Amino acid sequence: MKYHILSIVILTTLFFSCSAKKELVTVAPNRATSTQFPSHFNLAFGSCNKHDEPNNLWDDILVSNPDVWIWGGDIVYSDTYNMKKLRRLYNKQNSVAGYAALKSKVPVIGTWDDHDYGVNDSGTDYSKKNESQQELLNFLGVPEDSPRRKQEGIYSSHEYKMAKGSLKIIVLDTRYFRTSLTPSKLTGKRYEADNKKDATILGAQQWKWLENELTNSEADFNVIVSSIQVLSSEHGFETWGNFPEEAKKLMEVIATSKANGVIILSGDRHISEFSKIDLEELNYPLIDFTSSGLTHSYDGFNGEPNPYRIGNVVSKKSFGLLGFNFETRQVQMQIKGDNGTILQELEQTY
Repeated sequence: MKYHILSIVILTTLFFSCSAKKELVTVAPNRATSTQFPSHFNLAFGSCNKHDEPNNLWDDILVSNPDVWIWGGDIVYSDTYNMKKLRRLYNKQNSVAGYAALKSKVPVIGTWDDHDYGVNDSGTDYSKKNESQQELLNFLGVPEDSPRRKQEGIYSSHEYKMAKGSLKIIVLDTRYFRTSLTPSKLTGKRYEADNKKDATILGAQQWKWLENELTNSEADFNVIVSSIQVLSSEHGFETWGNFPEEAKKLMEVIATSKANGVIILSGDRHISEFSKIDLEELNYPLIDFTSSGLTHSYDGFNGEPNPYRIGNVVSKKSFGLLGFNFETRQVQMQIKGDNGTILQELEQTY
């Protein structure tokens, strides 16, 4: 069958080749500059941000000259059913000087994760999801007459057209439609895989939308934003791997769409890392770039399995930066820390 190999890759952890064409991975602690890379579009993103904890990265994000800032989720930590509290926290985040400076110069888009959506690890059963959606759209400055105000879920797409090429950013909603998680029977793991046919992350209407966005995309690069990790699935926390059929379907949709230069951005984990898989139907590897921990990170990280990992896990506070070159079809991806330090980088040609 056409997707037999995909099923094996997603549903098992069998070894597969991790080689990538024209790939450069470097681990570069305490280095504030990189080799010259002429980019035509810069994208910065991050997640897991507490408004009342110091964020020393806003100035570094601003000087990296991003053309857009993407929130990857957990913009604030509300964990509430009280929309007045949620609104108050969003307002406090907007008043943070470093973020206000960034927002005054750089367009902001993004998605939510559990702590800004509602409560920890919550999904479709969160009773205030419609009200919470309006608060997030307010925070992001979405116009009152936008169709997104009436849509169920906060998924959206944004296309950026430059003289030398174009980029599409597809922002997913992994909360609004997501069915219940299955508690793990194993010590040390919170959740395990749910193989039920009706188990879902995106829901029927969002799946239809995503297929259309990818299949009909003429962009040179297509960036998919998922608040939770897609490729790393063995750690026992939230991940697409908890829904194997959904993970398999995502790989199939990406592969059959033949969309150019698909890259996944994810967050949630309070760590940053690169993961990669080679899909038979694509002539480039699929990379999941996780950037998580703007104000707090997993300082006690001591290892976890991820057969798709490229390089090392970064457990310092950091943000992600991607530079797109439309002429060479190259993307330079960097995990960056305070004072512009490059903690790790990956260069990929598509």
